[in-house]
Amino acid sequence: MATSPFKKALASTRELEITVTGRKSGRKISRPVWFVDEADRLYLLPVKGSDSHWYKNITQTATMTVAAGGAKLTAEPKRITDSGKVKEVADKFRAKYGAADVQKYYSKFDVSVEINLNA
Repeated sequence: MATSPFKKALASTRELEITVTGRKSGRKISRPVWFVDEADRLYLLPVKGSDSHWYKNITQTATMTVAAGGAKLTAEPKRITDSGKVKEVADKFRAKYGAADVQKYYSKFDVSVEINLNA
């Protein structure tokens, strides 16, 4: 179950820090990402789609740490490749961050990631 400090931290930030394990190096790699929080799910959209290194890393080691405002959660992300569902996630990003910024920063829309906060 997602802890209330984590959910509270999500409400007060526009960006998460994810930490994944490098598929070649085996080292922990962290980077900031945008997200959409919807009920008990987090959605992430890799900037370069399936070409994003952090996405490639979770295909090798399917565990990631998600941090916001000092609160952390370790999760097994679900990779989404269905084009309809990816489009839904991209539309949620456009609604939250603005269509112009999503178009400016995101270049490929072939995958997204879902994290179940209650798992």
